[in-house]
Order: sequence, then structure tokens, then C-alpha cells
Amino acid sequence: MNTQNPYGPQGWTPARLGSLQGQTFLITGANAGTGFQASRILLSKGASVVMLNRNPQKSAAALADLKREYGEDADVRFIRMDLAVLDSVREAAAVVLKTVPRIDALICNAAIAQVPTRELTVDGFESQLGTNHYGHFLLSGLLFDRIEASGGRIVVVASLGYNMGLKTIKFDDMNWNEDYGPNTAYSQSKLAQMMFAYEFQDRLAAAGRTGVEVYVCHPGSSATSLISTSGSRTMRFVWWLMTKTPMVQTAEQGAYPEVMCATEDGLEPRALYGPTGRMEAVGPVGRGTLNAHAYDKPVMKRLWDVSEEAVGFEWDLLSEQ
Repeated sequence: MNTQNPYGPQGWTPARLGSLQGQTFLITGANAGTGFQASRILLSKGASVVMLNRNPQKSAAALADLKREYGEDADVRFIRMDLAVLDSVREAAAVVLKTVPRIDALICNAAIAQVPTRELTVDGFESQLGTNHYGHFLLSGLLFDRIEASGGRIVVVASLGYNMGLKTIKFDDMNWNEDYGPNTAYSQSKLAQMMFAYEFQDRLAAAGRTGVEVYVCHPGSSATSLISTSGSRTMRFVWWLMTKTPMVQTAEQGAYPEVMCATEDGLEPRALYGPTGRMEAVGPVGRGTLNAHAYDKPVMKRLWDVSEEAVGFEWDLLSEQ
């Protein structure tokens, strides 16, 4: 696939970026891993970055690191938000709408993965689905008008894990009351995020709302703290071993796809962007393989309706623009 990469044999890299002065990017889960590295890249080009993170202490440390690197005048700040708590998402969105006049891209980067035993969020959702999908679904809806007014984008950071598990949504038991598995539940949560994005594209097109672009990417196999944060002891050990091999790239490289989707012109909507090398887990960034179960229309449409009811937010894309 590398030979077909429109960005050349090295794929997309931040070298393609010009000045981002005057542009503002919101990133969930930006105090570590790919979200932190995306913040670094965007700040290096003069952008403003608003980090939406759960942990104040880790966020303060991340802010200090970024200001050490880019100077005290670097335009980066933090708003506390816990994606697993819908009230926290609503509160954070209200702060954003009061204090952030434009949003050039909302990067839905935060996630939890391979939670070893079934857990529920305070709102009663399986923790991975509640955090990865429902939290971002609500956040995107609450901020949509501001993003549209800015001519901005929504970037959904997915995972190759969408190809694992059931490859569909388990509507009769979305909380995995039976047969819970860390990988299958994670797979469903990431597939749900992708289906949200692709159904969103369809609904925007049907409503004639051309002011917002929606793209989907994945970081490949990147050396981040994702699994070490929420995975089991065994998974953490296996992942640690993998990070010592060529099958895992750096967190900075893992951030390239989301920065690309937030900034690059001429991208195809119905696509999955990420590494294009071995197993599409590492290598030059470009357009990868998108399997059809990620945009199964009846499932996407039903998931959208279920998600609106679950989070108590109804999108009104047919209203006056």
C-alpha cells in the first residue's frame, strides 16, 4: 500500500503542516500518549490546544511539560472532563462553549481498553462503551453548533480492534450482562465509535450541512499507556513485551493519523486513516483498509437512535443553520 500513498513513501507526517496560528483544537485524553503527542505537534505549529482530561494532577504535569517545551506563552489549557460520567461531559461542554470561541477540530482521542472485569459507569453503561462511545457521542452533539460555525471537524480515533469480537453491536445485551470479555467489549465500543462517525456523515449529507467534516483514524500499534492504564496484569505484561519489538511504534507516530485528520485537506469521508505498513499496525500513515461491517447501515442507524436515548440528547440536524 505504501507505493499508493499520496503522501509519498514516508506517508503523512507533520512536515506537511503549515502555520496553524489562530486555529483551536480540542483533544480528549490529551495528558498522555497520542493525545499528548498530538498536542505537541499542534502547538509546534502555533495552534491553540484545549485538553479535555479526567485527571487534574496529570493534566497539570502535562501543561507544565508543554510550556517548558514551547514557552510560557504556548496557548494550551485544560478543562476537566470524565467521559465516563455524562454530567461531567455536559459540564465540560458548557465551559467550552463559554470560553472557546472557535473549534477547528474536536479530536475524540480518549479511550479505555481491555478492562479485565465487567464494570458499569455511574450512568449504568458497560465502562468501555460508556467511555469510548457514549461520552464522545454526547460531547460531539453538545459542541456541534460551535464546530459548525467554525467550519471545523470531528475526528474519531478508532482502533483496529473493531475487527475483533462480534463485528456488530450486541443490541440485546449492550452492557454484556452475559459473556463479557475485555477484548469483545472493547471491540464493540470502538466499532460503535466508527459507526457513529459514518452515520453522522450520512446525516450531515442528507441535511445539507456541509460546514462540518467527520473523519475516522486509528493510531496503529503505538507505545502509549492505554493498556497499562486499564488492562489486566497479563495484558500489561504482554503489551510491555510487544513494545520491545518492531510491531510497536512511538506514541508520536501514533498521533500522526489524528493530526492528519484534523488538518489535511482532500480526505475521503468514508475511510479509515492510519499506518499502512505491516498489518496496518505500523508504518507510513495514509488511507488504510476499511471493512464493510463498520458501516452496516441498518446497524448504524439503530445505534444512533439507541445512543440518543441512552445519553438523553437528540441531534437536530434538520433545523435552521
